[in-house]
Amino acid sequence: YLTVSIEPLPPVVVGDAVTLKCNFKTDGKMREIVWYRVTDGGTIKQKIFTFDAMFSTNFSQMENYRKREDLVYQSTVRLPEVRISDNGPYECHVGIYDRATREKVVLASGNVFLNVMAPPTSISVLAADTPAPFSRYQAQNFTLVCVVSGGKPAPLVYFKRDGEPIEATPLPEPPAGASSWAPRNLLLRDLDDTKVPKSLAADGEPGMGNPFPTADSPRGLAAERDSVTESIPETVVSREFPRWVHMAEPIYYFRHTHAPVSDGTVEARATLTWTLNPQIDNEALFSCEVKHPALSMPMQSEVTLVAPKGPKITMTPTRARVGDTVRILVQGFQNEVFPEPLFTWTRVGSRLLDGSAEHDGKELVLERVPAELNGSMYRCTAQNPLGSTDTHTRLIVFENPNIPRGPEDSNGSLPGHRGFRFVLALTLTVILELT
Repeated sequence: YLTVSIEPLPPVVVGDAVTLKCNFKTDGKMREIVWYRVTDGGTIKQKIFTFDAMFSTNFSQMENYRKREDLVYQSTVRLPEVRISDNGPYECHVGIYDRATREKVVLASGNVFLNVMAPPTSISVLAADTPAPFSRYQAQNFTLVCVVSGGKPAPLVYFKRDGEPIEATPLPEPPAGASSWAPRNLLLRDLDDTKVPKSLAADGEPGMGNPFPTADSPRGLAAERDSVTESIPETVVSREFPRWVHMAEPIYYFRHTHAPVSDGTVEARATLTWTLNPQIDNEALFSCEVKHPALSMPMQSEVTLVAPKGPKITMTPTRARVGDTVRILVQGFQNEVFPEPLFTWTRVGSRLLDGSAEHDGKELVLERVPAELNGSMYRCTAQNPLGSTDTHTRLIVFENPNIPRGPEDSNGSLPGHRGFRFVLALTLTVILELT
C-alpha cells in the first residue's frame, strides 16, 4: 500500500523561511519523490524538487530489516525567503515499485496550499479634488481619501478623529465605470441667513435645496466673486473663515474598496465624506489606520486640517528695472496647511499685465515690465476649505540705463527732477520692505 499526506501550513509572511513536508507510508520499495508547483488553475505543474531512490544509500540499508514493517519516509523542501510569487498550491508525488513487476511504478500524491501574506508598504491620506475653489457662503462636502498599497490580503482600513474612532455610515460600491473617489453632496445643512448672498437666497430657502445639485448650479470661487465679492469694500479683513451654522453633529460617510495589482498585492482605498464645518474642523486631527494580519501593530498616517496663514512671498529680481521679467512666488506659510490651497493673483484697481483679471498658481510672471507698472499693488489670495488669507506686495520698477531715454530726458532734464525720482523710488522700496 501507499499513502501520502502533507501537513497543512499556516499563512506565512513575505521573507519568512517555509518548509514543505511530504509524509508517506508504504510497505513497498520506493522509486522517487517529486515536488510540483501548480500554476494557472492546475493546468501547469512546474517540477521544483526530485529525489531518485535508485541512488539513495538509505534505501539499501532499509532492505536489511528482517521484519517487514511499514517504512515512513519524509521529503522536505525548504524555501529560505518566500515571495508573493510563491503563493499557491503545491503537490508531492511519491512512486513505488509494483510487487508484481519492477517495470511498473505505483504513484500517490498529496497537495498543500501556501498562503503568502505581505504587509502594506505605504499609506497616505489626501484630500479629494484639491486644490479647488470652495465657497465660504455655502456648506459643502469634504472628502478624505486613504490609499494603502502593497498589502496581501486586503487590509482593514478605518478613520479616527483626534484619536477617537469615527462611526460612519457605509456607502455601497460605486457602479462600474464611475469614478470611485468623486465626492458627492450627500446633504446640505442649514445656512446662516446673515451670510447667504442675495443671489443664493433668491433660489430658495436655506437648507431646502436639492441634496444632489446639478452640474449647472453656480459653485466655487468664480460664482462667489460674480455675485458677492464686487460689493465687498477694500477694507475687508485679510483672513476670513467660512461662516455658517450647523444644527447637528456631522454625519460621516465611509466607503472602502480595493483593486488587485499585477504583483499579487491589493491597493485599498477608503474615503470619508462629511459636510465640513470650518469652525470646529479647523485644526482637527484625522488619522487613517490599517490593521493587517502581517502587521504586529496598526499602521497609520495622519493629517491636520488647517487654513492657510501668513503667506511668504518673494519677488525676483529684488530691484526690477524696465524690461525685466519679474516673478512673484509664494514660497510657503507660517504654518502647515492642509489641504493644498488654491492661489489666485489679482492687480488692485486694474487688470494684470496680460490683460486678464486674475491668474491661478503659486507664481505670477510679469514679462518685460514697463515703467507704467511702477507702484502697482498685487494681491495673492490663498484659500482652502478651512479658510482664506490675502497678502499684498507692491512692485517698484527702476529705470534701466541700457534702454535709451525718451525725448523729455534727452534735452537734459533738471537735476532736481532726477533727484525727486530717486527719492520716490527709495521711499517706495522702504514701503515694500516694511510690508
